Amino acid sequence: MKTNKLILSLLSLTAVMSTLLARAADPALMEPVKSVYDHYLKIQTSLAKDSLTDVSDHAKAMAKAIQGDDMKMFPPEIAAQAGKLAEAGDLKAARKAFKPLSESLIKYLADHKVKSGSFTEAYCSMAEASWLQTGKKISNPYLGKEMLTCGEVKRIF
Repeated sequence: MKTNKLILSLLSLTAVMSTLLARAADPALMEPVKSVYDHYLKIQTSLAKDSLTDVSDHAKAMAKAIQGDDMKMFPPEIAAQAGKLAEAGDLKAARKAFKPLSESLIKYLADHKVKSGSFTEAYCSMAEASWLQTGKKISNPYLGKEMLTCGEVKRIF
């Protein structure tokens, strides 16, 4: 019995370590890319809660990380999209600015064939837009609390 538990524990540990190593080894997700996606996910969470709290700060941080990247991992238009989001004065404008930014970041993951398992692409037909989030439980940043779970998982990156 102890041997079975030990084997199961070792298998679980191996699976977790493999996932962590795969994420760490993916050059498409090294800094500053990781930082950009971390800020993006915080924006997505705020918008899903119908909140603008820290959205501008996170969008500015995204733009700054992209502009300061010597390796030019992202095209400059993504920094401009983040800048536009940072300037949004209300929830409607922020959600409108979030759409092209989401499209660009989804395209980056697809173009670089990222397979970290960290990002879920979701799509809402009512908003006619996709976004990235963590996990499979839909948290719609375009419709917020009104229709938080409206959408479907499209793929996992």
